[in-house]
Amino acid sequence: MRSISESQRVRDAIENAVVEGRYRPGQRLDPARLESEFGCSRTPIREAMQALERSGLVRIRPKQGTYVTELGVTELAERFEVMAELEGMAARLAARRIESGALADLERAMIECETFAHAGDADGYYYANARFHDVINDACGNDFLRRQSVALTRVLQPYRRLQLRVPDRMRRSLSEHREIADAVASGDAHAAEEAARAHVLVQAEEFGHLVDTLRRLSAE
Repeated sequence: MRSISESQRVRDAIENAVVEGRYRPGQRLDPARLESEFGCSRTPIREAMQALERSGLVRIRPKQGTYVTELGVTELAERFEVMAELEGMAARLAARRIESGALADLERAMIECETFAHAGDADGYYYANARFHDVINDACGNDFLRRQSVALTRVLQPYRRLQLRVPDRMRRSLSEHREIADAVASGDAHAAEEAARAHVLVQAEEFGHLVDTLRRLSAE
C-alpha cells in the first residue's frame, strides 16, 4: 500500500533500533556496518543519518562519527508534555481559523488513517497520522507555533511511531483523531484543544509502557 525510499527504510529501522535499545545512547553508528546490515549503498545511509540528526535522534561529530543521542526518560517525558501543549494550542487556533479546503484535507487524512488502521499497517498509519497533524498545524494560522511544533515532532517521531505497535493502539488513536477533527470542524476551540492535548499524553503513556516491556525482554 505504501512506497518509501531506501533512506526512509533505513531511517525507520534505525529509529526502531534506538527506541528498542538495540542501539544504545552514546553508541557510535558505523556506516560500513550499516551498509552491510541494510544491504544498501552509502548514499541512503548518509541521507538517513542527516535526517536523524535533524530529528535530534543522532549527533554527527566532525571527524569523529555519528552517535546516538543520549535522552533519558525524564527528558522524553518533558518533551511529550510540551508537545501536548503545542498540539493543543494548534488545534484550538485551527478550530477558529481553518478554511474549507483545509477541512477537506483533514478529512482525507482521516480516511488514510482509517485505511491503514484497518490494514494493520502501523508505519503506514504513522505517516497518515503525520499528515493529519500537519493539516492542523498549517491551519492554526501561527507560523511560529507551527515551526516549534515541527521541530519537536522530529525529535519525538520514532517514539510516537513505535507506540502505534501497542495492541489496539491504532484503533484508539483513530477514535482520538475523529474527536479532534470533529471539534475542529465544528469550531469548538476548547474541545479541540483538550482532545489534541489528551491525544499526545496518551501516546507518551503508551510509549513508556512499550519501551519498558521491550527493554525488559531484551535483558532476559
